Amino acid sequence: MERYSRHLILPEVTETGQRRLANARVAVIGAGGLGSPVLTYLAAAGVGLIGIVDDDLVDVSNLQRQTVHRTSAVGTPKTASAVQTIADLNPLVEVREHRVRLESANALEVLAGYDMVIDGTDNFATRYLVNDACVLLGVPLVWGSVFRFEGQVSVFWARHGPHYRELYPTPPPPGSVPSCGEGGVLGVLCAVIGSVMATEAVKLICGIGRPLIGRLLVYNALDMTFRTVTVRKDPSAQPITALIDYELFCGTAPAGSDNRDVLVGPEELSTMLAVAPLTVVDVREPAEFALGALPGAVSIPLGDLTEADALHMLRDAAARGTVVLYCKSGIRSARAGDLVRAAGISGVLELDGGILAWGDAVDPSLPRY
Repeated sequence: MERYSRHLILPEVTETGQRRLANARVAVIGAGGLGSPVLTYLAAAGVGLIGIVDDDLVDVSNLQRQTVHRTSAVGTPKTASAVQTIADLNPLVEVREHRVRLESANALEVLAGYDMVIDGTDNFATRYLVNDACVLLGVPLVWGSVFRFEGQVSVFWARHGPHYRELYPTPPPPGSVPSCGEGGVLGVLCAVIGSVMATEAVKLICGIGRPLIGRLLVYNALDMTFRTVTVRKDPSAQPITALIDYELFCGTAPAGSDNRDVLVGPEELSTMLAVAPLTVVDVREPAEFALGALPGAVSIPLGDLTEADALHMLRDAAARGTVVLYCKSGIRSARAGDLVRAAGISGVLELDGGILAWGDAVDPSLPRY
């Protein structure tokens, strides 16, 4: 009674609403930037069972925005770190770890038994997977996303309104939308959007207010503006009857998986750099390039590759020797390779796995950005 007294005196909540919170079972996908405020505020609110789905480890670069973790937790599983924080915050809450990568093969099993799912992930394949699983399970999905200085929140519940696919029927082309690790994000933006997501979850559990079903909330931190966009069900949308291959659907299968002849591994590239004239091109954003790059690399961001000067430079480089493109993980360089080859430039290779693979295999001291 003392812990939840500020809830109990709210006429809209009272003891009935607090009991609903105590009986609620909520799965949170991702213990990162959005998952951090969601997890802490749901725990503080007294949600009875919180499931955390994440297979990642805490990294120093996470701490700028992922406030559920501490410096002492660097290198440990995010689920374990979040469990410790929640235990310190509210020992009355039960927490269940799902230290797995959510996939089509396990999503329905992992999410079964939860009353609600909250998606704070940062990739399109998982977003579509979580949406489809929630549709099949018949549970509401509280969804949010952040990028640089802007965030979005909505509630998708197929029984009562549109779901994620009716807002975004098809994913964007691979590499066209950078992740937060590629494009950056204002740390406190995660707190704003994550808090809104937690608010929507509490409202749904307590049965109060007007949830964001059929509405998309858009927040711009630089302008400090909120606007709401109406989202309606699409009568022509195909029904969701089963989970699919979402990496294939989003075009984010491992780069070059169907075109291995254009890929070069990090060890092979290291050898080539020592014996052959190469032009190594970094297609990440300039800010990423400034944080660390491969030896001798030149910066040509993906968005600039089709400009006349860039194509002229690449043609000259290809005439003199081999051109190798790379990005963070291989997705943007695959897109860059397609653009360059479509412009008639041959002999262009892509670094398999990007700078992350180079750091793992050749130079661990290179910053992994």
